[in-house]
Amino acid sequence: MNDDPDPTLTIRARFSGPPGSANGGYAAGRLALLHGGDGPVQVTLRLPPPLDTPMAVTTTDDARTLLTHGGALVAEAQSGRLDRDLVLPVTVDTALAQMGRYAGLTQHPFPGCFACGTDRPAPDGLGLRPGRLEDRPDTVVTAWVPDESLVDGDGDGDGAVGPEMVWAALDCPGGWSADLIGRPMVLGRMTAEVDALPEVGDRCVVLGRLLGTDGRKTFTQTTAYDGDGRVLGRAEATWLSVDPARLARP
Repeated sequence: MNDDPDPTLTIRARFSGPPGSANGGYAAGRLALLHGGDGPVQVTLRLPPPLDTPMAVTTTDDARTLLTHGGALVAEAQSGRLDRDLVLPVTVDTALAQMGRYAGLTQHPFPGCFACGTDRPAPDGLGLRPGRLEDRPDTVVTAWVPDESLVDGDGDGDGAVGPEMVWAALDCPGGWSADLIGRPMVLGRMTAEVDALPEVGDRCVVLGRLLGTDGRKTFTQTTAYDGDGRVLGRAEATWLSVDPARLARP
């Protein structure tokens, strides 16, 4: 658990998702790191995490880590579990070929998204372009090549690519496994476990698979692999359908 008596978390504007708020996977990964512990961590996003704004981090008696701003609960982290098998991998060449089928290239609900936004090509963003596999229509895949601006989460080029970047990479491919254009969604809950960290320049593969829908909720899973086929991390997520116009800020 976090031992700092009065910690805060500030997410820089670079790591945006929907307009005016943080990328859900990145924010969840940052809070998961503060939560600590072994095994999967479940992060529930209650409000859009603001950018360039200090948020308070507290630990409760029941072992949850809370992220608050102005007295409102933004997100909470606790120990989680992952029940599903990995999304089966494909080769890097297959992933690269499928990126041309990325639906977001023609229309995108959040083009400024750090992970998959068409206004944020690498190295400004992660450059994820999840395209649907022809033989697995419930699954999308993208290549991901981390660059040196992603180390430490601060973009200062000093250290290894951080776990929060793996969380960010595990986020959007899940959403794009569904119809994210016809049914815009934001991340509501993400349970993830990071097993290894990629090297700068590594040719990684990230796959997202649609599990189903229930009303406003959509359920997905993702798995990330490095260039040697080693599992970097995996996640299961719940998405909530939204009206993009209501998320926009002037």
